[in-house]
Amino acid sequence: MSFVEYGDTIKDGDTAIVFLGHESMFPVKVQQGTVTQTKYGVIRHSTDLIGKKYGSKVTCSKGGWVFILHPTPELWTMNLPHRTQILYSTDISIITMMLELKPGSIVCESGTGSGSLSHALIRTVAPTGHLYTVEFHQQRAEKAREEFREHGVEHLVTVTNQDVCKNGFGVSNIADAVFLDIPSPWEAIGHAKSALKPEGGRICSFSPCIEQVQRTCLAMEEHGFTEINTLEILLRVYNVRTISLQIPDLGKAAEDNSSAGFDSSNPSNQGSPSANLQQGTVQFKSSVPLREMVGHTGYLTFATKS
Repeated sequence: MSFVEYGDTIKDGDTAIVFLGHESMFPVKVQQGTVTQTKYGVIRHSTDLIGKKYGSKVTCSKGGWVFILHPTPELWTMNLPHRTQILYSTDISIITMMLELKPGSIVCESGTGSGSLSHALIRTVAPTGHLYTVEFHQQRAEKAREEFREHGVEHLVTVTNQDVCKNGFGVSNIADAVFLDIPSPWEAIGHAKSALKPEGGRICSFSPCIEQVQRTCLAMEEHGFTEINTLEILLRVYNVRTISLQIPDLGKAAEDNSSAGFDSSNPSNQGSPSANLQQGTVQFKSSVPLREMVGHTGYLTFATKS
């Protein structure tokens, strides 16, 4: 199993996603002789998972069933253990596009955090690219290395435990893009410039507060970055539902026709809507936004090394 390569069957040691419903799923590490408890009963790894195909419908001990899904960066973002606040697919999608990432790209990232963006970056630059990710917190860095190894992507990523604001990324003039998600990104702009390739590299900084954005933009200008642009992505979800509405009663057609001198023999009155209108209900699809929505997550500031 690898997050960048699809495997047909579930193997011992794989990370799989147990899907109970669109609002209920969780990751599980498949191990011989282990069981996993769900609200539908027990899943026995040895007999119910190992050797089965990904996407299989597995019946639990109480008679209920679940699906076992192959892990992807999108599913991992929704189910990963949170060691820090994470980036979600809404921001991740615009980051990978605006940084112009593709297979073979070299990317520097700080900080690693829970690895949500890291997995998406690795999948984007695979199979020949590389991610250099820096994490200040030692335990989080060690946990990230362990997860990358378990997920079969350790050859595509280098995890470094150091302060990027003081020591940089550990590489020079090779990165196609740099991503910063740290409290004081303006202190790392110089190191980001050193890590980027001599010309044309892209940088992105994620900050929740506009004051951080202001200082970061000033630092980018001081270091000669151009095309500085800040944007905010807001996600608004709509629910599609079926609505039944009653057709309005506009009065009996016969009475309306007689009172108005309606002549059914007159060809001009044939097919009149009032002559064919019948009271009843009509169904149609309608979409409405949720009453509550995820609002501000953070500001994304992009720039180009000139």
